Amino acid sequence: MNAPVAVVTGGSSGIGLATCAKLLAEGMSLAVLDLDGDTAKQTAGPDGLGITADVSEPEDVERAFAAVLDTFGRIDVLVNNAGISGGPNATLVHTTSVEDFDRVQAVNSRGAFLCSRAALPAMIKQGSGHIITVASVAAMIVFPGRAAYNASKGAALMLAKSMAVDYAHFGIRSNAVCPGFTETPLTQWRLDVPELRKEVESRIPMDRVAQPDDIADAIAVLASGRMPYMTGHALVVDGGWIAL
Repeated sequence: MNAPVAVVTGGSSGIGLATCAKLLAEGMSLAVLDLDGDTAKQTAGPDGLGITADVSEPEDVERAFAAVLDTFGRIDVLVNNAGISGGPNATLVHTTSVEDFDRVQAVNSRGAFLCSRAALPAMIKQGSGHIITVASVAAMIVFPGRAAYNASKGAALMLAKSMAVDYAHFGIRSNAVCPGFTETPLTQWRLDVPELRKEVESRIPMDRVAQPDDIADAIAVLASGRMPYMTGHALVVDGGWIAL
């Protein structure tokens, strides 16, 4: 039997990179989509496929998924991981430009939509598949001063739930993983400042921020198929943060 095929977006760094390592270790074949195509090729491994792609661009996504299907012939797992924080200008609603707001939605929400839309026909044909969307606890609680990010992750979570309901009868599952504060290139600017790190960690019962492997472990368990009755779920991995 051929190895299951997983597509991971944003797989060249942070949670995506850690997820790719876990899925490779579990024997999956990988297709990695990222703006950094060279690193994507390295991450996918010698038998995998690395593709330069912007998940917010329909043409890039269509080209990438056509290449995946041409290479592997199927898609068993899609990990919608690519995401951005919005940067220093995407803060309060009245000070966030339309361009900054739209860019965050385009990657975090529309990107998940476009990639899912591209993968679903193959999954329907197979009669099986699992879409795992990396949302955030920001889909459930508010990160102050990050309105665009909160809105985008809330949309990503509801997209995941919608797909769970709409595609269950095709044998397709859809779940979300909702990380808490995680140490990645997107958060390093804050965590590299001792006072800011201390402030973040003081709100987490486990007294530390997540490492990418913490989140990748959760994604890998879902991708493994070991919980076949779980769909439409938001799996929170946050060290107890939102339990407070």
